[in-house]
Amino acid sequence: MSSEAGVNSAPRLRRALTLWNLVIIGMVIVQPIAPMGIYGVISNKAGGHVVTTILIAMVAMLFTAISYGKMARAYPSAGSAYTYVGREIHHGFGYLTGWAMVMDYILNPLICTIICSKLTQNILAGMPYWVLAIFYAAFFTALNLRGVKTSARINDVLAAGMSIVVVVFFAFVIRFLWGLHVYGPRFFTEPFYNPATFSFSGVFQGTSIAVLTYIGFDAISTFSEEVDNPRRNILLATVMVCVITGVLSSLEVYAAQLVWGSKPFPDDKVESAYPIVAQQVGGFFLFQLLNFTILIANVGSGIGSQLAAARLLYGMGRNDALPKGFFGKISARLRIPQNNVILIGALALLGAFLITYERGAELLNFGAFIAFMGVNAASFMHYFVRAKEKKIGNLLVPALGFLICGFIWWNLSSPAKIVGTIWLALGIVYGAWKTSWFRNEMSFDAAPEQQVE
Repeated sequence: MSSEAGVNSAPRLRRALTLWNLVIIGMVIVQPIAPMGIYGVISNKAGGHVVTTILIAMVAMLFTAISYGKMARAYPSAGSAYTYVGREIHHGFGYLTGWAMVMDYILNPLICTIICSKLTQNILAGMPYWVLAIFYAAFFTALNLRGVKTSARINDVLAAGMSIVVVVFFAFVIRFLWGLHVYGPRFFTEPFYNPATFSFSGVFQGTSIAVLTYIGFDAISTFSEEVDNPRRNILLATVMVCVITGVLSSLEVYAAQLVWGSKPFPDDKVESAYPIVAQQVGGFFLFQLLNFTILIANVGSGIGSQLAAARLLYGMGRNDALPKGFFGKISARLRIPQNNVILIGALALLGAFLITYERGAELLNFGAFIAFMGVNAASFMHYFVRAKEKKIGNLLVPALGFLICGFIWWNLSSPAKIVGTIWLALGIVYGAWKTSWFRNEMSFDAAPEQQVE
């Protein structure tokens, strides 16, 4: 009796978040300007069919979003792809899913370092790239070593500011395009299909990058313990964030394509493609406004993603999935996983000189799609294979999500698949050695919040 009373009296998170709170949080995480940073990369890959790739990616993400939402019902306190896969399929596959996610977490601050350096060159034209790369890698690392993190209120303000910038851009585009209906309806449909530049391989390669637009929607599942009616609201919020992101992103890139068409961007300007389009309709003012907005968004993303990666590595080290003496150590003075923060900063700096933004984005999606396929497979196992009642929806949704994600994953560039496969092979070798050929389980659980702050 006393044990039960102790459990009931233990402090719990307050279920204060409504459905719309979750949707707003999801949009803040994904960002209202999500496709702007990768616009040039997608356009060059897909022959200008950026809006088409965004819409195809939305379909793939909708099926996966439903699977994420349903798995959050089954594991309301977990909220991680590797946990779902490990518990529903096999802990070895869960480990590989987690290992693929490690690559994602490490690459995110790396590509943020690259794009921030490139965008800053548009403001400080004479500044060498190598100086800026060192500055941003050091800046992200220094802030995280001080334990600085952006508050939810600042995130809300940034999201509101980005939304205003999007509205300003739309206003300039409408003014620019006013009267262009004289070109006929084909002018307005070419962003979806231009026979002169269309190819299936190009569109699907572009789609494999366009999925970056939606990365972050899965974080909604981590709020399961703080949501009113989580069984309903987590699923609805995850799907709604995907749809809203898809519609808003499609409008943003559609407007840009009406202005720019299907022309390729120079290789050294792909990171600045959207500001270049903005310059066509709004001159120097709009160019710098969009450039600065995308820069600020990626600075915030770089800081947050580096800390998230450090926490993931700490969780793995704490559970002895990685060498505990290095990765599982917390600074007694700073109360943060200092070794991991410094390591990720060093990798971001090194990578900024070794790979392009485009290649980094493709590599990031290599791991992301493995996680997405894993979540769809876990949902299929939990809600169809193991369910007493076999519902056709519980078969079709995860199956379609898995197949579409698998197809897009297969259309990643060959270099990305080669490097990603090497990373997975290293994970298999290390995991097999660590677990006696996966006979013993290996945990990827992240550290509790209070232990890493």
